[in-house]
Amino acid sequence: MRGAEQRHALVLGASGFIGRHVVLALGRAGVRVSTGNRSRESHRRLARWLAERGYEGAPADLRVDFATASLVQGACEDVTEIYNCAGAFRFGMSVEEARRANVDSVRAVVGFAARLPRLRRLVQISGYRVGGQDPTPWSEEQRRATYRALGAYEASRVEADAVFQELAARAGVAWSIVNPASVIGDSTTGESDQYLGLASSLRDLWRGSLPALPGNARTFVPVVAVDHLARFMALLPTDPAAENTAYWLLDDGTPALPDLLTLVAGHYGVEAPRARIPVPLLKRLPRRLTRADPETLTFLSADRYPTASAHAFAARHGLAAPDTATTIRRWADHLAAHRFGDAPAPDRRFTTTGGIRTFELGAAGAATVVLPGLPVNADTWAPVVTALGDARAVDLPGLGMSAGGREDWASWSAALVTGGGARHLVGHSLGAAAALEAAAAHPGAVDRLTLVSPFFLQAPPPRTATWTPLTRRVLRRTTPTALAGRLTGTAEHAPALLPAVADLRRGTVAATTARLLAATADPLWRAGLRARLREYPGRVHLVIGSDDPLTAGGQALLEALPRATVTVIDGAGHHPQLTHPQDVAQAVRERP
Repeated sequence: MRGAEQRHALVLGASGFIGRHVVLALGRAGVRVSTGNRSRESHRRLARWLAERGYEGAPADLRVDFATASLVQGACEDVTEIYNCAGAFRFGMSVEEARRANVDSVRAVVGFAARLPRLRRLVQISGYRVGGQDPTPWSEEQRRATYRALGAYEASRVEADAVFQELAARAGVAWSIVNPASVIGDSTTGESDQYLGLASSLRDLWRGSLPALPGNARTFVPVVAVDHLARFMALLPTDPAAENTAYWLLDDGTPALPDLLTLVAGHYGVEAPRARIPVPLLKRLPRRLTRADPETLTFLSADRYPTASAHAFAARHGLAAPDTATTIRRWADHLAAHRFGDAPAPDRRFTTTGGIRTFELGAAGAATVVLPGLPVNADTWAPVVTALGDARAVDLPGLGMSAGGREDWASWSAALVTGGGARHLVGHSLGAAAALEAAAAHPGAVDRLTLVSPFFLQAPPPRTATWTPLTRRVLRRTTPTALAGRLTGTAEHAPALLPAVADLRRGTVAATTARLLAATADPLWRAGLRARLREYPGRVHLVIGSDDPLTAGGQALLEALPRATVTVIDGAGHHPQLTHPQDVAQAVRERP
């Protein structure tokens, strides 16, 4: 095979999850790449994604239309290899829709490949449960039976595997097939934007809504990291021995499904369900109980797969597989940090601060760090953080999506300011207490202290707030609309509170919030915080809403502080980050 500089790869389905990583792997190997895209905007999104990961330049943009005979518009005469990553990974499709996306597209790709004069290899993605089909053409009776037994998605992939082999052999197209396991996130970053299948079980674990662990010690749902799959695929055209060969790519050591889910539960800091449900019973239960698409249940199997040839190929090319357990944890982190697709924005991550698994959003390592108050979370500060630019918001231990509890504040905040690069602390409400305590304990490490709506300088909460069991119950059952009304007086900000409500319904977050809310009424704690503020040697900037003023005592304390300034946001209440985010950002940005 010629060197990388003489290769010209065409990637179909390049904007998809696997396709993007194949383009990236080829680019890193020095291969010239063209991509088949349905629209110019699709190519622009792909180019942005690649650029963010160090891809130099941009792959050529060729227009693809699977409904036309030509398939691809653009210069393809010198294409040496095609990677077909196109198709639909979606459950619940009709038979016609599934066959059009996964079978007819294969027919079009093989026909197109047969017309390319310099093509050396056509690489096709199949699947670990569907690969290795007999290429003999199907009868109509076989087709109907297969779709009836497997469902539209899996049956269309089975049929596509058979059709691909049969047509490629007839056309004399040299091919390689990869049958990957469940494709999970990048082995380094955990990045993934697919939330079907196994990812949905991780979502239920995170939310505490998984009633039982499916399967037993033999239930095998293997996984493979998307970047490892992409590197494997990029090597196939370089190896003559891989011609007309199919490879099952997966980790034979993937934990059995109940153990895999237990591994993730431990990482998430949640309790795995103690009950187990046998697969045969699971398949007989109605969907309203399982909350699972029936098509996904065929993947719950004890089957094993012929992986020896893939292992030999990888060894021959010095391609080492990443550690599966580590990859699973990183993937699980990425899924949770992005709320399983509900928060797709970048710059969201879990870190370890003072031994506590901590969620933060915004610029990693930024010196300006926002500590949110109650009963909200870092997500409610996202608009402010975005406006600030070089800033991040961090959920306090036990709140939002962070682990730990109030007892971890001291060690956690010490790590945040002494080793985590937090030089400007912005504390909101309860977070103002955490920020002040951290700055007072480590004055040399904190350059700036901004307190937004500091509860200990304002009126105490109503007495009902100290009734912890009642507060916990209310918080767990609240809705975004109800919470928005309570915090801002209007339902207008309900969408911004969806993440906060989701967190309050998860694990012990509502209970921790209720205990801390009651603690804000404690006169001893309030007095202690006022004393710390009075003795704090650094500059302090207070940001308050005009509708949420300081008490007379709070105002007197402020006036007695020679290094304190105050910004009042007109029309704002106790949560100005919800109602006036740009004004808050401006106030935080301005150096007192």
